Amino acid sequence: MTAHSGEGAHDRRSAGRAVTRRAVIGGVMGAGLLEMLPLGASRQNEAMAADLAAGPGRGAGDRVLFTADAPQVYTRAQWNARAPRRAAEVVDRPPDHIIVHHTATANARDRSLAHALALSRSIQNIHMNRNGWDDTGQQLTISRGGIVMEGRNRSLRAIRSGGLAIGAQVLHHNEHTIGIENEGTYMSAAVPGALWKSLTEVCVWLCQKYGLDPSEAIVGHRDYNNTSCPGDVLYARLPELRRSVAERLEGAPSQSSTSQGDSDGGSILSPLLPSLDDLG
Repeated sequence: MTAHSGEGAHDRRSAGRAVTRRAVIGGVMGAGLLEMLPLGASRQNEAMAADLAAGPGRGAGDRVLFTADAPQVYTRAQWNARAPRRAAEVVDRPPDHIIVHHTATANARDRSLAHALALSRSIQNIHMNRNGWDDTGQQLTISRGGIVMEGRNRSLRAIRSGGLAIGAQVLHHNEHTIGIENEGTYMSAAVPGALWKSLTEVCVWLCQKYGLDPSEAIVGHRDYNNTSCPGDVLYARLPELRRSVAERLEGAPSQSSTSQGDSDGGSILSPLLPSLDDLG
């Protein structure tokens, strides 16, 4: 990401939503209810972290940990978010586009839960301390280990109700879009399989919940703003992402690859973190 709207500004709304809902059959059913770990459940958190390190699809005993109708999303309380300067505005309407971002941070090797939660805290600190925003800009964050976390305050509640917590993640278009930050820099590095799998699941969930057509709704940050986000490699895979999500919504098995290998490791507090966005 390299461009957000300033806090408190009311951005232009899109001139109508030309998107349709695909039939939801097969394994995706019902409203997307969120499964959340109870606060203070340290043993359960450690077990979940170990399961997720191998990828979000299966855990111990082949127990499914992440499905489109009940995604595992870590709450702000679970990653110990700071209080926002003010509560996010929630509008009683769905977004019409899902914006895919990369964090432009180092491509860390650490896939643990502790790393993922620290990433969310780091992003919030940058957005609030350096950019001067009310809170984290994006609504959802996915770590390189495939761990999914709530971003901006009130985001999960808004998704559950079919509404939108307005963020600060795409200049002039925050009032009609929802943003997903994907940990790493994908100008030339491959997208980790665990991250890709979770990104697909999250997009299935959002498209199902909001009644969006993935062929039209899933876009990259650069489709709206003058930015390299979400990186050349991740952006080039968006057609594959749209197809995979559509197949899941239609109940067809996806033939898309879920992994292109991992890239070099690094600390989540690398100097690249400020490029989460240079626009305040």
